[in-house]
Amino acid sequence: MTLQFGTAGVRAPLGDGPGRMNPDTVALVATAVARYLRDREPPGSLVVVGGDARHGSARFVEVVCAVLASHDLVVVTPGVPVPTPVVAAAVRARDAAAGLVVTASHNPATDNGIKVYGRGGAQIVPPTDAEIERHLVAAAHEGVTAPVGGAAVTTDPALVDDYVAAVIRGLPTAGRPLRVALTPVHGVGGEVCRRVLAGMGIDEVTLVPEQAEPDPDFPTVASPNPERPETTGRLLALAERIDADVALALDPDADRCAMGARGADGRWRMLDGDDAGALLADHLLSTPLPGSAAAGPGSAADAPVVASTIVSSRLPSLLVPARGGRHVETLTGFKWLVRAGTPLRYAYEEAIGHCVLPEVVADKDGISTAGAWCAMLAAAGVPGSGGGPASVPERLDALAAEFGAHLRRNVPRPLDGGVDPERALRRAADRLGAGDMGEGGGVSWLDGTPGFRVDLDGARAVVRPSGTEPLLKTYVETWTGPAPTADDRADARRRLDALSGDLAAALR
Repeated sequence: MTLQFGTAGVRAPLGDGPGRMNPDTVALVATAVARYLRDREPPGSLVVVGGDARHGSARFVEVVCAVLASHDLVVVTPGVPVPTPVVAAAVRARDAAAGLVVTASHNPATDNGIKVYGRGGAQIVPPTDAEIERHLVAAAHEGVTAPVGGAAVTTDPALVDDYVAAVIRGLPTAGRPLRVALTPVHGVGGEVCRRVLAGMGIDEVTLVPEQAEPDPDFPTVASPNPERPETTGRLLALAERIDADVALALDPDADRCAMGARGADGRWRMLDGDDAGALLADHLLSTPLPGSAAAGPGSAADAPVVASTIVSSRLPSLLVPARGGRHVETLTGFKWLVRAGTPLRYAYEEAIGHCVLPEVVADKDGISTAGAWCAMLAAAGVPGSGGGPASVPERLDALAAEFGAHLRRNVPRPLDGGVDPERALRRAADRLGAGDMGEGGGVSWLDGTPGFRVDLDGARAVVRPSGTEPLLKTYVETWTGPAPTADDRADARRRLDALSGDLAAALR
């Protein structure tokens, strides 16, 4: 079975055969995209192509460029491994018809993939993906294979320089010096991120030495995903050792960023995506970055939009209107988040993806997020900056005092081999719906995507299948009223345990 074109592209293990990533299957994907563009764009349209430093990426970029050029498209590539946001930004800045990035993001070292951006630099959405899939099937039937030899394409190192300059223009100069601990987790974002921070006036940046250079084997981690605690252990140790002000972890293609902070107990720990998202939303709406519109009086249609997804915390739905913005909840995925509404000020998903400069990168971008996070912390204590409390724990406590404490537990539930996810969802929903869920409780199916949600007084949960693994993802949240006491938080914790246990039993 040949590769199937899914969410914004393809991703699969490396190897021979039609269901794996190799030069011939890459040629099929590139041919499908080229034929789609040929049907809709004039000859000579520009396409930007880049790739990360994974196994096979350099060869796959060559194949993609050759195929696109053979279809009368003008192809430009940076000529070196680059972060994914560099390509997304270039598609937008150069008014390209499309962009293709060879990357498997934070997947294991054995994988690779191709991500596709449409005009404007956002990930493609239906029906574009289905139309490309139709061309992919046809190309496979015709026996299209990788071309022999290269192609005449334009190599332009300025793609990276232009991205760095655009991000620096969009971010404020740091209000005070910061000491930063950073890891690119063996990926391609380290040096580019350091250039952006330097352009903001943040020069004291120390990379985790064992993870500083690109290495497609990711030798120091079991998984290159910064959401996993074991992946960021070296980063937090470095932050402690150098007495850092902030700790930052990029994923290997640098489109996501995880933040670490010293807790009230003095220990370093990583934040989850919802805590980081709430703090960034609060900061960006309260102290807009250069060139952005400030939140304030005006019609609802003019209010800056902050978007989060159906599996993210409910906190933004309270915080954003209080800061003069308009909150929009979308389906999961940045292809939906960046289309939430205009003017889009900020979008995030709980899986450490953030879009802080939508006019530069209409997708998640770990590097500009790192800059925005540092700008937020550097503004603290600077006169006229509106910087707020100095520490991350103080900022989170302030939000809890205003909007209530929000407790979350997101747990993947593996499916036994051969179990159909939709059947497992129906069975679990029936079990929960037949039980006593308490006052205000109810089970309802999600609109527009597989999964269901449970709503209770002071609690909610979402269950949905993974798009890439044989498991169901569960997202449980409980909350308190404003200014919570210790007893309020303990009660919310008990409700979190109870609902999590109900879900686990229903999915067993």
